[in-house]
Amino acid sequence: MSDTDKSSLSSDERVKEISTFRRFLIRPELGSIAGTILVFIFFFLMARDSGMFSPAGVLNWSIVSAQFTIIAVGACLLMIAGEFDLSVGSMIGFAGMSIALLSVSFGWPVWLAIITTFILCMTIGALSGWLVIKTGLPSFIVTLAFLFILRGLTIFAAIATTRKTIIGGVRDVAEGDWLAPLFGGKILTGFFQWMGDQGWIETFSRGTREGQPVVDGIPMLIVWAIGLVIFGHILLTKTRFGNWIFASGGDAQSARYTGVPVNRVKIIMFMFTAFTATVFATSQVMEFGSAGADRGLLKEFEAIISVVIGGALLTGGYGSVIGAALGALIFGVVQQGLFFAGVESSLFRVFLGVILLLAVILNTYIRRMITGEK
Repeated sequence: MSDTDKSSLSSDERVKEISTFRRFLIRPELGSIAGTILVFIFFFLMARDSGMFSPAGVLNWSIVSAQFTIIAVGACLLMIAGEFDLSVGSMIGFAGMSIALLSVSFGWPVWLAIITTFILCMTIGALSGWLVIKTGLPSFIVTLAFLFILRGLTIFAAIATTRKTIIGGVRDVAEGDWLAPLFGGKILTGFFQWMGDQGWIETFSRGTREGQPVVDGIPMLIVWAIGLVIFGHILLTKTRFGNWIFASGGDAQSARYTGVPVNRVKIIMFMFTAFTATVFATSQVMEFGSAGADRGLLKEFEAIISVVIGGALLTGGYGSVIGAALGALIFGVVQQGLFFAGVESSLFRVFLGVILLLAVILNTYIRRMITGEK
């Protein structure tokens, strides 16, 4: 191409050159990256002497962040596909109660109770997606209905079966089960014991646990969170199905014209959201050894906020799993950081509201930059 051609092309008003700085500004993860850095700097200055960044403190806020991350990955992919699921929190309580009832009350093997619960919850997720597609109703309305249906069924099933809303004994029946450790176990326990023996991490100095490291392994909850983030990121950015997810949320009708199976994509994303909620519930039940009918309360909003902080647009078609994971990390660090800093914990809800408002304003500005809207 000649210099004249290049000059005429660059002056063509139909060709828009995007600067490196502007390209950086429209990255979905921008807000969550900046927020993560600021949050860590703030709590390092405010709570570093309280043990927040000791091995035990890091494990503490890492577990909380992992809980947010697991459900945020599912919510992120679904929101990019252009839909919402407000039943996530109720699904968590429903799944946990299902595992407890089947294993403790009905005497099923724990592995069978877990597998059955996954199948049941993913079927409910598919039903939610199918109803959204067939009725044309907003997913907000359909899943809001399922929020109440699942919460009511959870309480009813618990009371009708055991006359209690909290069922314990799961840890006892899970003893020796082959599948339970995949959700409630720990990895690298030998490595952490070795570090404790070397004096690299703190160990207990008295009692029955004398000589054992304070942090004796990485909980499977964290492993699941990392695994789901890696899976979601690869799916979204490296596969044709990931392109279908973006297309389904960006412009569903145009996507259909180009051969994208929009309906199938959306239903699968509802199923995946149910899957992540069940992973969360199973890990929680194995950790506490019990299930409660009120578990998962408001988790759907925390997942959505994590995704919005991560840069996803509420209108769909734009977002990042990495950004959602960073949003979840911000939540975990702030929630536990307020405790370590000695700040009133109720301020965490204030933080949620402020950070959501700021994230929506930033994302709206980014959308206008992308679309050229005034």
